[in-house]
Amino acid sequence: MPHPPIPIIQTRPPSGGRSSGGIGFDRVIGEVYGLGVVQLWLHPTYPVSMSQRDLHDVVHAQILVVDDEAEHADTMAEALRRIGHVCTIVTSAADAEEELKYGNFDVVITDLSMEAEDSGMKVLKCTHEYQPDAEAIMVTAHGDIATAKAALQGGAYDFIEKPLDLDVFRNLVQRASETVRLRNVNTKLQDRVESAWGFEGIIGESPAIRKVISMIRQVGPSMIPVLITGESGTGKELVAKALHNQSKRSGKRYVTFNCAGQSESLLEDQLFGHARGAFTGAEKDREGVFEYADHGTLFLDEIGDMPLAMQSKLLRVLESGEVIRLGTNAAQHVDVRFVSATNRDLKTLIDDDGFREDLFFRINGAEIRLPPLRERREDIPLLINHAAGRYSAELERPAPEFTEPAMMRLLSYNWPGNVRQLFNVVQRMIVMTEGNQVDVRDVPDDIRLHEDDEHVHLGSLAGIGLDRLEKEAIRQTLLMTGANREQTAEILGIGERTLYRKLKEYGLK
Repeated sequence: MPHPPIPIIQTRPPSGGRSSGGIGFDRVIGEVYGLGVVQLWLHPTYPVSMSQRDLHDVVHAQILVVDDEAEHADTMAEALRRIGHVCTIVTSAADAEEELKYGNFDVVITDLSMEAEDSGMKVLKCTHEYQPDAEAIMVTAHGDIATAKAALQGGAYDFIEKPLDLDVFRNLVQRASETVRLRNVNTKLQDRVESAWGFEGIIGESPAIRKVISMIRQVGPSMIPVLITGESGTGKELVAKALHNQSKRSGKRYVTFNCAGQSESLLEDQLFGHARGAFTGAEKDREGVFEYADHGTLFLDEIGDMPLAMQSKLLRVLESGEVIRLGTNAAQHVDVRFVSATNRDLKTLIDDDGFREDLFFRINGAEIRLPPLRERREDIPLLINHAAGRYSAELERPAPEFTEPAMMRLLSYNWPGNVRQLFNVVQRMIVMTEGNQVDVRDVPDDIRLHEDDEHVHLGSLAGIGLDRLEKEAIRQTLLMTGANREQTAEILGIGERTLYRKLKEYGLK
């Protein structure tokens, strides 16, 4: 049985110094000039030594071959095409840069020395810049070994010496291709996990949550102090833990400390620790939270509730990195990454002399604001389904389906307790609901019967003006579609221009 056709070359319309690497390709390319990438398909013949199992295991990769010796480039490309790889040939670093800018490659194979001694290093640099997921293999002469090792330090996958042993060469390229493939698989799996479980437990796809996740990824690896703000129940602890996990301290301790509801003396003892005999009952030395979190991350929750006297002591630790236990004068250096959180408006507290301005500037190296749930309603279905799956698994039963009326009622509620309240409500419904469906009657009364001044619940229509009914229909449909105006207009049976006019008229967003 003949082998199935596979692509043996990929190229673009010819430009100076570029080789198609095949026979009779110029005519074909000329016929389709200007139509972008051309792929030619042939029935290849493989070396007799390669078994069907070998062919099955081959990773078919997109490969860029860079060599100013056209014959040598053709030899390398042909050796790779024979086992199913797609090859593009260029003969200069400048052409390679152009291909790397606009093409898509898994492996880049480049001669180390071409028109200039550093040409191969320039190709390596361009690979990292334009194709960061690709692997680069350097082809060297015997005298270039030192430079090749420098290339490895610069991020090259490996190097191989001339003259090439084609079997060794193919195996090397195959390993590099497999590395790229596995990396891509892992990335896709990670994306699927994040889609199902959220990023570091943070669930949502709204622009507001994407911005939060982007901030975590950006500031997490640094040592900059982070202040997390947001209403109670929005998930500030999740963000703090995510910052720790994204940092270089992820293998060290992550310590959480709540600053609210404690006397000043107890707060000082817990934060700084004490020496034996410091006060009645202090029978032995005790390290405080700062020392315990040394080399790790310390999350100070509800920092806005910290007494003023303690704020000044905290400021000294942040500025000097030193703590002094109660009952001693000996200072101990601590290396701690500080993350703070509050549900209070610290700027208002500063104006009211309830919070030190200098401390605020110290802890607010970067601020991550968590939006309330009412500002990201499009995430509510994701959160509900996640919570339903989680609590159903705890009860060892399938997750029920939420009917549209039930989902709409949950979508329209303002959730003053945010995600924490939503999860508690879903848990209650999962426990109390019988069967495989959650209907609006299963929604707790305090949610189902709640009335807002600006919300009209369509259970009773008598005496309600048509304009209010129209406004509510538009509002609830927007909630159902996650603010997708095209879908909203389609469901309501009106044009998008009409919808835009109605949104402006009713003050809806």
